[in-house]
Amino acid sequence: MPEADPAAGRALVTGASSGIGLAFARALRRRGMRLVLVARREDRLRKLSQELGGEEAAAIVPADLATPAGVSRVVEAVRARGFAIDLLVNNAGMGHTGRFVEQQPEVIREMLDLNISAVVTLTRTFLPDMLSRGRGAIVNVASNAAFQPVPFLTVYAATKAFVLSFTEGVAGEVAGSGVRIQALCPGITATEFLDVAETDSGLLVRRMPMMTAEQVVEASLAGLDRGRVRVAAGFTNRAVAAVERFVPSALVRRVAAELYRPRSGPAS
Repeated sequence: MPEADPAAGRALVTGASSGIGLAFARALRRRGMRLVLVARREDRLRKLSQELGGEEAAAIVPADLATPAGVSRVVEAVRARGFAIDLLVNNAGMGHTGRFVEQQPEVIREMLDLNISAVVTLTRTFLPDMLSRGRGAIVNVASNAAFQPVPFLTVYAATKAFVLSFTEGVAGEVAGSGVRIQALCPGITATEFLDVAETDSGLLVRRMPMMTAEQVVEASLAGLDRGRVRVAAGFTNRAVAAVERFVPSALVRRVAAELYRPRSGPAS
């Protein structure tokens, strides 16, 4: 890894212990950025921090962003250490597959708090300082599920639709300020997401080709460099997003439902 470069700035990455967040952390360190790594799993964060150059290069803040206390802990830790955040990557999120009426209320609430409330709060916290400096960037990780309702992934898709709309709205408000805002919309990615979401092992979506987390991050950062507000990672996902604008919504919902309809049992 390169030496931490103060001129490259500091990035805060949530959900940094695995998947897309982990790939962001590694890619941003290769660019010389110093990091603040946030996730629930402290052991993984400590291991990643050592990999990326230690606490000076990659500070860690173990926190559960699905709780107000966890969000406050991150904000307080950043302020206590005097960190200026030049890039915020709101990547932490969770999904849960299955029939909405069968999902536990606490699981639904956790999805809403993590996927929506934490994103809004952290964006609102760090955006003003970026605007006052006239530079900075925020990447909010949405999903290609944001483009249409997804039965059996209903709440998750709805939260990502919020993230997409919210991000593009904020981007319009800060246009010309020097602060770049991006909604990253990956498709199915080879991460722990489907397993953590207790996705049925027989779901058709598991048979679809997947991008790697590294490919998703590469697309995001390339888009950020070019100032793109919406990045649908990968040609297939861009094509699907384009086609869906011309296909009847009822057909889109049926196709999405077939991809996530429970067929056997929970993933092992």
